[in-house]
Amino acid sequence: MPGGCSRGPATGDGRLWLARLALVLLGWVSSSSPTSSATSSDASASFLASAASAQPPLSSQCPAPCECSEAARTVKCVNRNLTEVPADLPPYVRTLFLTGNQLAVLPSSAFARRPPLAELATLNLSSSRLEEVHAGAFEDLPSLRQLDLSHNPLVHLSPFAFSGINASASTLSPLVELILNHVELPPADQDQNRSVESMVAAALRAGHTLRGLRRLELASNHFLYLPRDTLSQLPGLRYLDLRNNSLVSLTYLSFRNLTHLESLHLEDNALKVLHNGTLVELQGLGHVKVFLGNNPWVCDCHMVDMVTWLKETEIVEGKARLTCAFPEKMRNQILVELNISDLDCDPILPPSLQTSYVFLGIVLALIGAIFLLVLYLNRKGIKKWMHNIRDACRDHMEGYHYRYEINADPRLTNLSSNSDV
Repeated sequence: MPGGCSRGPATGDGRLWLARLALVLLGWVSSSSPTSSATSSDASASFLASAASAQPPLSSQCPAPCECSEAARTVKCVNRNLTEVPADLPPYVRTLFLTGNQLAVLPSSAFARRPPLAELATLNLSSSRLEEVHAGAFEDLPSLRQLDLSHNPLVHLSPFAFSGINASASTLSPLVELILNHVELPPADQDQNRSVESMVAAALRAGHTLRGLRRLELASNHFLYLPRDTLSQLPGLRYLDLRNNSLVSLTYLSFRNLTHLESLHLEDNALKVLHNGTLVELQGLGHVKVFLGNNPWVCDCHMVDMVTWLKETEIVEGKARLTCAFPEKMRNQILVELNISDLDCDPILPPSLQTSYVFLGIVLALIGAIFLLVLYLNRKGIKKWMHNIRDACRDHMEGYHYRYEINADPRLTNLSSNSDV
């Protein structure tokens, strides 16, 4: 059937044809032997009944806007502008594509069906304009192993989206692969102090149910940082993709419990240096390969530990291609070829900061010139004002001096007393 749609198995048609052929043969035999006509009729009826019961049941109906393949156990509802998950999904589906739609909200129990979708293992919801994923949205999918929510402007991702509100710490999610690439907040919501880093971190650690997760992709989300305990509940993780973000430091992110980690992608971030604590944790992971390309490494005195570590370690892929970005005199120099004596902390500011200070100096000089001009234009008034202040101070001081002379001379004191009398 075009489009890969399946409405009924071909084996059932073959058996029906054989049953009809048998009916014709039995009819021919009964006509040649009248005494056995009743017996042969009963036998033919019995044979047809058994043949009909041997046919497999017809497959479930495919949703109207979708394409179904029972042989591949796949349903594709791609670019259909759906606003909700189709209600009549066939129970045999193992792989479901719902990409390029207008779902907006994925409510709790969004996949609850009768009969349940017990075999659904791969679910792709990428590019479906999802803004909200509520708690327990996937809890009716007991076999779900791979989930893709990439390229959705998520405003609200419930901490219990992958576990369910009623999930206990002993209840493990079946998820093995979780893809959350490019799920950044839209610009209108970035002004509301909402942090996509905190939202994703809360969903990863809530309920302790993702301990079986092996692959996590968080690329292209403009993450500036990751909270300290983001990965604390993912001990089974083997592949972690953090490339193409804006991470400036890994100081607060711990890899210590990721003892099975095999691949760590940190390319295309804003990393300037890896400090000693991070280096020790990475070196303690037995089988990991770390990818650090395309980061603006600052080759100053703070880079000494990292350069020493790079020269000794074998866990960094392509370390010979890592180069300095700053300062200018060290630009494009290969990290593993640097001498420790070359790594110093000069007080020289980067060009952008130098430009800022020059601009600030110009502004302050302009303000000073305006102030001096105002003083010059009002010099006569200022001079008169200063003379008035001087005269007032002189009169005041003369009064004090006169009183002092009277108090110091006993004769003037007595004279002053008699005059008062």
